[in-house]
Amino acid sequence: MLGFILRRSAVMVVTAACLTFIVFWLTNIPPNLEKIAKNEAGARISDAEVASWLERNGYNEPVLLRYGQWLGVLPGWVRTDENGVTRGLCIAEGAAAADAPAFCGVFQGNWGWSRVRRDTVAHVVGGALGATAKLMFWVLVVMVPGALVTGVMAGMREGSRLDRGLSGFSILTTATPEYVSGMIFIVVFTSSAVGLRWFNGSANSAVEHATFANFTLPVVTVALYGMGYIARMTRASMAEVMTSHYIRTARLKGLPFRTIVLRHALRNALIAPFTVIMLQFPWLLNGVVITESLFSYKGFGWVLVEAAGNNDIELLLAVSVVSVLVVLVTQLISDIGYVWLNPRIRLS
Repeated sequence: MLGFILRRSAVMVVTAACLTFIVFWLTNIPPNLEKIAKNEAGARISDAEVASWLERNGYNEPVLLRYGQWLGVLPGWVRTDENGVTRGLCIAEGAAAADAPAFCGVFQGNWGWSRVRRDTVAHVVGGALGATAKLMFWVLVVMVPGALVTGVMAGMREGSRLDRGLSGFSILTTATPEYVSGMIFIVVFTSSAVGLRWFNGSANSAVEHATFANFTLPVVTVALYGMGYIARMTRASMAEVMTSHYIRTARLKGLPFRTIVLRHALRNALIAPFTVIMLQFPWLLNGVVITESLFSYKGFGWVLVEAAGNNDIELLLAVSVVSVLVVLVTQLISDIGYVWLNPRIRLS
């Protein structure tokens, strides 16, 4: 197991490096850099002034070199203008160049500066992650138990009325996009036209102080969409396990049906749903963009859309790194969970 984790960790590092370099290269193509120069120096500057601004700020370095500087494995760029003023990637505003460190990238804890937010990227991403983590926690509290119970109950008695009813509900929730169910909830539960003004249509205040009124609709909207898929996977896995030979043997031995389900069938039936549940973490982190935008909840997805729309390169890179790490780590946990749930699985 330890060797497997070490091998997978090495693959994760290489994968993360490749993916972050691709994102770095795409965000630093010349048109994006020209937009940054015009946003910072003025929209009416000439092409020569754009080139001069990019040169002064270190954007004309080779992409691979700048990627190493951004990571902090290569020394940061240094420029001295015609007035003798020295500027550099690692030189803070107003600080002396001699006191500046040579390396100041991600590995040193410096994620850069957000041009739009006018704040450090680490502070912006940290606050957004905290807000989305709170949303993810309550979504999982509602979604996972509800999906597992629905799937197990449907799979225990395949073909029954209960199975057909729960399967139909699961398909309906999965087939309904978040923006559709979210709009329905807003119209029904927040509009004065219907009269059921039980909840708030905006979850902006829930970032600081979540209440039942301002946090219920975004949680239920996300949970319902993910619940159907997990329930369908659980139902299919449970139905397959219930037809296995060892389950038939347990029935012939006269074991109670509840004991057969809880002690023999449930653990093997949860192998496939476990992987699906782990895959919900990357989706909850990045895939709730629509829900956060719909309910004005300023979490990680909101920051992702804002960074992409405003060409905020440093912020967009940080969001990409966090997304990549979450996907890779959840995949590793999923593989380890496979072995724990099913001892018949061996690692070569």
